[in-house]
Amino acid sequence: MPDRRSHHDVRGSGPVLLVVPGGAGHPMGLEGATERLAERFTVVTFDPLGLSLGPLDGPVGEQRVEVWSDHAHRLLDSLLPDGESAYVFGSSSGGIVALDLLARHPRRLRHVVAHEPPSLAVLPDAVAQRAMIAEVDEVGRTQGLGAAMARLQAGLVGRGWDGPPASVPEVGPDTPMGVFLTRVLGPFTSHTPDLAALKTRSARLTLGAGHDSRGQLPYRTAALLAELSGGGFAEFPGGHIGVIEHPVPFADRLTALFTGTAGDV
Repeated sequence: MPDRRSHHDVRGSGPVLLVVPGGAGHPMGLEGATERLAERFTVVTFDPLGLSLGPLDGPVGEQRVEVWSDHAHRLLDSLLPDGESAYVFGSSSGGIVALDLLARHPRRLRHVVAHEPPSLAVLPDAVAQRAMIAEVDEVGRTQGLGAAMARLQAGLVGRGWDGPPASVPEVGPDTPMGVFLTRVLGPFTSHTPDLAALKTRSARLTLGAGHDSRGQLPYRTAALLAELSGGGFAEFPGGHIGVIEHPVPFADRLTALFTGTAGDV
């Protein structure tokens, strides 16, 4: 089960839109986008570990994609009126959850947009990318989580790694970033999407990637997943965290995709 503090926030009115944040599921930084989206949707922001409620009061176990998507499914069932369905947006690790939700719990989903889900198992160089993630873990254990974050960032953009810079931010193990690096990154990036199931639901799936991410690992993964699943593909403003960097144009692009006014994606 998810952490006992699993939490969600609801704002706006209109069709239900479930937002699954990236990282360890903390919705920090999403306020600008969700406020804009709430002009058209009932926005339900899912916080699977309750990190927005403050510091955790105990250790967090290794997280599982299926557990998060099962809980998201139950959340939607509890919120949706009879006969209605929901839109889903997930970014990064949340995008992996969104794909699993569509694969295993599609009945009440209208359309899913998964933005830069790092599902590394689908890549032709998956072995090398898994080795990079293993190195992130090793760096975290031997040099600290700030250095591990620097190693991950280098891997995502395809930059060589000669060790961390002279100064890296401190990252505590109980912080959202610490939980992501130690409890989410490994199991989520090694999760293999059910491509056979996604192919049967491809009309309800769009893979997204940031314009500024072109050539980077998350963009490659999103583009290949679109090809393998038969889903659509759409570019968004910014890069991997474009939803935070460009909240209003990002939200408008997402709205256009959901409402069918985005043109050729």
